[in-house]
Amino acid sequence: MILQENQAFTHQFKVDDRVYNGFISVFEDRNALHTDEVFAKNKGFQSKVMHGNILNGFLSYFIGELLPTEEVMILSQTINFKNPVYLDDVLNFEAVVTDQSEAVQVNTLSFKFINADLKTVASGKIQIKEFQ
Repeated sequence: MILQENQAFTHQFKVDDRVYNGFISVFEDRNALHTDEVFAKNKGFQSKVMHGNILNGFLSYFIGELLPTEEVMILSQTINFKNPVYLDDVLNFEAVVTDQSEAVQVNTLSFKFINADLKTVASGKIQIKEFQ
């Protein structure tokens, strides 16, 4: 297997206008929490809350573009949203290979996204299969 148990990865993502507007353009999710500043503030947030599924897009990019092999596919993933993400947040992404099954070429990685305030905004696990 190309990946090794306990192997760690880091990357930085920014939720900028391009990412935010691109998500809305493609998926047409215009829920007020994500698009209306006043509405979001009235619900106790400091600003519009970014769509949680933007982070799933970052996970896809990580698996498809940042791993040392392109010969992988996602089998499953879970993500737990813990704190809101706002426009222009810079997120530090950390992932670690926590389990491997050589018999079926499957890796499990634990991951988290951390904002500039050092708060974990999301965490979870992603299971991928290596092809050789």
